[in-house]
Amino acid sequence: MPIPERMCRQICRWMGVDLERPLLTQVSRFDPWKDPEGVVRVYRAVREEVPGLQLALLGSMAMDDPEGWGIYEAVLEQTKGDPDIHVATNITGVSSVEINAFQRQSDVVIQKSIREGFGLVVSETLWKGTPVVAGRAGGIPLQMEDGVGGFLAGDDSEFVERLLYLLRTPGEAVRIGAAGRERVRENYLITRLLRDEMRLLASL
Repeated sequence: MPIPERMCRQICRWMGVDLERPLLTQVSRFDPWKDPEGVVRVYRAVREEVPGLQLALLGSMAMDDPEGWGIYEAVLEQTKGDPDIHVATNITGVSSVEINAFQRQSDVVIQKSIREGFGLVVSETLWKGTPVVAGRAGGIPLQMEDGVGGFLAGDDSEFVERLLYLLRTPGEAVRIGAAGRERVRENYLITRLLRDEMRLLASL
């Protein structure tokens, strides 16, 4: 859903983000296959080259997933004392509106999945024109061609390299993000499903 930029910026400020500095975000459950601790490692390596970089780790907590709570607590311990890392969940007031705002205001969104299904958050972000650096896992490569909407990465060093490229070349990041939005428009909206239905009817 479109949200006015002014509202997006206000939401991010409410959550402690300084929008005068670059922002990297991952949206995911606190799950070992989303590798949130790996995201923090990558972020810290990138920050050495991009001073002032901020990280937001936004996710949902399921009441029936005790493992998720353990990972959440481990991430809080790993990021303790770093005011530029913002960790928030549905338990602390993060809804789809806040997720939407962060996806729009981030310079780059990371999806460091080790295992993945379709990974809808990737297409959600691409639709907002924000470039993504994501793991080559599950359904992610089906959504995002390398270089169209963002980049696919393997190990930490490849994530760092791709993130640095997008952060250092904002014009190229805008171009790549726009290509990602067009890819989603062509392939993943309900209008494409309608087109498929019409083609099926025409073929009968």
